[in-house]
Amino acid sequence: MNLTEFTILIKELFVAGGIVMPPLVLCILLLWYGLGYRFWVMKEPKLMGVRDMLKYYQDHQDQSAKNIVARAIQQGIALKRKGVRNLRRHLDAAFYDYEREIGKFSVLVRVVILISPLLGLLGTVIGMIETFDSLATMTLHSQSGGIAGGISQALFTTQMGLTVAIPGLLAHSILNRKQQQIEQDLSQVKDLLCHQTTVKKT
Repeated sequence: MNLTEFTILIKELFVAGGIVMPPLVLCILLLWYGLGYRFWVMKEPKLMGVRDMLKYYQDHQDQSAKNIVARAIQQGIALKRKGVRNLRRHLDAAFYDYEREIGKFSVLVRVVILISPLLGLLGTVIGMIETFDSLATMTLHSQSGGIAGGISQALFTTQMGLTVAIPGLLAHSILNRKQQQIEQDLSQVKDLLCHQTTVKKT
């Protein structure tokens, strides 16, 4: 498929979907931008448990961090070695940026997943209105599409809305589980560092 054929295909899709196609296309772009960003932020695998990672980076201070949890551990170790008072409060402040980073665009993705089927439903309603108007005048084909165009728009926009929402919902669920796991790991890092500080004092 060359560029001209692709352009014609896109125009046909916009015509088939009617006025709800531009917002649906915008939803697609926003959805996959948000999902792509979240995947990129959380993509590095965790190769060992939190306790093992903490011990590893305490013994290998010069090693570069390979994921968010590792970077948080290195920052936590640095704070612990400084001997700051109220370590937990400092860790909460230091890890806030990581927690915010892994949650970025989560709300945007949820909103797009919610409104995409509604936009598809709006297109269905508009298509059915056109169909009934054409039935009233017995217009099989017209400049606006007629009966055939109305039915086509009604079906196509519903399909597009669901096509945006369903894969987005699945990907969002997977990334949410990953986010929750990272949040638990960060919380465990705080607990372990604070525990080490308490044991050292006693």
